[in-house]
Amino acid sequence: MRAVLQRVSYAGVTVGGESVGRIGPGLVILLAVHREDTDRDVAWTAEKCANLRVFENSGGKFDRSLLETGGEALVISQFTLYGACRRGRRPDFMQAAGPGSAEPAYEKFVQVLRDLGIHVETGRFAAHMSVRIENDGPVTVIVDSREA
Repeated sequence: MRAVLQRVSYAGVTVGGESVGRIGPGLVILLAVHREDTDRDVAWTAEKCANLRVFENSGGKFDRSLLETGGEALVISQFTLYGACRRGRRPDFMQAAGPGSAEPAYEKFVQVLRDLGIHVETGRFAAHMSVRIENDGPVTVIVDSREA
């Protein structure tokens, strides 16, 4: 599982012009499911995202997590994070899970965050979405269960 985390002041997502999710301060989590991901990968990635210290303390040092700040999360499915670009000119998405296994893993990831007490908004799985992100910092990090 691969997640790109962006610290935000605000973020929102629309589908077909309809607002389907928005958050205030917190993290946008762009999430891709690998074709070999297990429930363990899902839980590890969700807990890592919730506990990663990417928010500043009063001294300006990264020392606080999403859980500690009470921030929100906007989780967007994005299989293109597994696009391999080494060959040719078109990304190869063979490492990304198909929709049949990716959607349940995505939903479980969201549920783990909610179970931890985080307010989570989402886009729509497999929909064409417009995501508006107001970066804070900017701070962007990548979490990958395959590199754990």
